[in-house]
Amino acid sequence: MYAIVEIAGQQFKVAKDQKVFVHRLPEAEGENVQFSNVMLLEDGKNITVGAPAIVGASVEAKVIKHLKGDKVIIFKKKRRKGYRVKNGHRQYLSEILIESIVASGSKPLAKKAAAAKPAAPKAEKAASKPAAAKKAAPKATEDLSSKTVAELKDLAKAKGVEGISSMKKAELIAALSN
Repeated sequence: MYAIVEIAGQQFKVAKDQKVFVHRLPEAEGENVQFSNVMLLEDGKNITVGAPAIVGASVEAKVIKHLKGDKVIIFKKKRRKGYRVKNGHRQYLSEILIESIVASGSKPLAKKAAAAKPAAPKAEKAASKPAAAKKAAPKATEDLSSKTVAELKDLAKAKGVEGISSMKKAELIAALSN
C-alpha cells in the first residue's frame, strides 16, 4: 500500500515504515504528525484518486530528527566581464518515519478544534465597533480631512449642501462640519 501525500508544500510517494526527508516541520523530535492532504491511495488492487484530496484519508508519521541537508553551492559567472558570485546554503530538513496510511475515517487534527475557539472574540469585537463609531462622531473634522475630495462631495450631496462643484477641500470640510 502506498499513498501520494502533500507534506510541507511538496508531494511525496510514501509507504508504511518508509523514512522520508522533508522540509523542516514545526513539531518537536519524537512527536507524531498527521497529514490529511492525501492525493492518491493504492492498496494492491484499488487505486483511489482525490479531487484534489481524498476525504477522510490521512498519513500518520513520527518525526525522528531535525537536521541540515548537504551544502549546495551556487556559482554564477559571466565570461569576460569579471563577474563571479559564489553563494550557498544548507536546507533545514526533518526526517520522518511513516507509521500508517489510513484510507478512511481519519480523525481531524486538534489544531482545527483550537482554530474554532477564537470565533467568540470576533463576535465581541464586532459588537464593540458601533460603540467606537459613536465615539468617533465628535471628531468629524479629523475624519473629513483624511477623505478625498470626491468622497467629501458625495457626503455634501447626501447632506444637501448646494454649490459643491466649485468648492475646494477646505470649503467642503467647513460646510460639512456646520
